[in-house]
Amino acid sequence: MRHDLTSLELFVAVAECGNLTRAAERQHLAVSAVSKRIGELEALAGTPLLVRQPRGVMLTPAGQSLLHHARRMLQLVQRMDEELHEYAGGLRGHIRLHAVASALTQCLPGELEAFLARYPGVQLSLEERTGKAVMQAVADGSADVGIVASQVSSSGLRTRPYRSDHLMLGVPEGHPLAERGSVRFEEALSYPFVGPHADSSLAILMAQGAQACGRALQQRIQVSSFDAMCRLVQTRLGITLLPSAVLAPHVAAGRLRGVELDEPWAQRQLSIVFREPGELSHITRELIDHLEQAAATVV
Repeated sequence: MRHDLTSLELFVAVAECGNLTRAAERQHLAVSAVSKRIGELEALAGTPLLVRQPRGVMLTPAGQSLLHHARRMLQLVQRMDEELHEYAGGLRGHIRLHAVASALTQCLPGELEAFLARYPGVQLSLEERTGKAVMQAVADGSADVGIVASQVSSSGLRTRPYRSDHLMLGVPEGHPLAERGSVRFEEALSYPFVGPHADSSLAILMAQGAQACGRALQQRIQVSSFDAMCRLVQTRLGITLLPSAVLAPHVAAGRLRGVELDEPWAQRQLSIVFREPGELSHITRELIDHLEQAAATVV
C-alpha cells in the first residue's frame, strides 16, 4: 500500500472542511480531482473513508484513523522541509523548548549556554509555560522538548530525569516562623500565602499538600513571577513556597528568611519530556542528552 502526500493533504482538507467543494476551493483544485483522489485512497485502504451526505461528508472509523496518521506524516514532512531550509540558510537546526519557571530560574539557562557554545548554528526558541501547558505543547508538536516537575502527568510521552529542586518557605523578617529551623506544611497553612499562577505545577503541589493536611490553603495573592512573589512577601503580604535557589539571593540580601519545609515532597524531581525519539531531529536528541548528562554530573 502506497500513499502519496498530495492525496493525504487533500484528505485532511476534506476532513477539516467537512465538504468536498470547500476542500477543493481551499486546495485550488476541481471538485472532480479531489473526489478522484479520495476514491483512490479508499481503494488503497479497501474500505470507505467517508460517508457522503447531502450537505457534506463524515469520516468513517477508518477515515478517523487515516486522518490521525496523515496529520502526523504531513507534520513530519513540514519539519523536514523546515530543517533543510535552516541548513541551507547556514543554521544547523531549530529546537523549540518549553519549560516551567522552576527550571528557567535555576539551572537551565547555564546549561543552554553551554549547549549553544557547542552548537553555535542552532536556533533555540525558549518559552516559559505551566507544567500542563508544557505537556500539551510537546504532545501536539508545538514544542520539541519540555521540562516539567515530576508530579505533572506525562501520559503518552517519553521522560528522562533532569535536576531536582528543594522547596523552602520564604517568610518576611519578624514573622513568627522566621526563627524556626524547619516547619511542617500544616503549620505553615495557618498563615496566608503569596502563591504562584493557579495552573502552575507548584500551585498544584501546594493544593495537594493542603488537601493531605485537611486544611484550606489561604492564598492572599497569586502572581506568575517568582521575583514578584518574593517582593510581595518582603512587604509582609504573606509567606511563600519556592525553590531554595530562587529564595537564596533574597535571603542573602537580608530581604527574606528561608525556612526548611519538613515534608518529603519538598524535594522535587524535574523531568525532560519529549515524543518518540524517531520523531525528533538529531539536534533535539543532542539537547536532551546534554541536559540529562549535565544533571547527572551534579553532586
